[in-house]
Amino acid sequence: MTQSVPPQPTDGNPFAQQPDAVPPAPPAPAPARNNIALGIVAAVVAALVTAGIYGGIVGATEYEIGYAAVGVGFVIGFAAGKIGGANPALPVLSAILSLGAVYLGQLIGIAAIGADELGVSVTTVLTDHFDVVTKLWSEDADALTFVFLGIGAFAAFSGAKKAAA
Repeated sequence: MTQSVPPQPTDGNPFAQQPDAVPPAPPAPAPARNNIALGIVAAVVAALVTAGIYGGIVGATEYEIGYAAVGVGFVIGFAAGKIGGANPALPVLSAILSLGAVYLGQLIGIAAIGADELGVSVTTVLTDHFDVVTKLWSEDADALTFVFLGIGAFAAFSGAKKAAA
């Protein structure tokens, strides 16, 4: 009885792939990116969510916290860059949305403090007394307030660039 010997590689490598082996499967397609519309939607949603969180932090602590402003900006930029891709408009849009989110978060924080003192809801303070809230913000705004706004915008710009890379 004769045994058939499988063909041996000619280059001396006993672990080389045999000629009758199945070719490898093609790689999975890359996730969809470079969709600026989805990037914008993701940045807006992230801005609204992080503004609420930042407002809750400001309202609970009665202090503006710089790290929270950095977090707001970074989350907005990261969401825009990760979903929207490397479109050059997304970092700029993220920075602008971050300015608005940090500002809105500060307003929500002021409203939360006022709502706690008045015994009403934050929504009531924001809707019925928005002029008072913005007046209090402008009276309390100092150089550090604007530094936090700038830091948040910088973090958003950087986050969008890093996420898209």
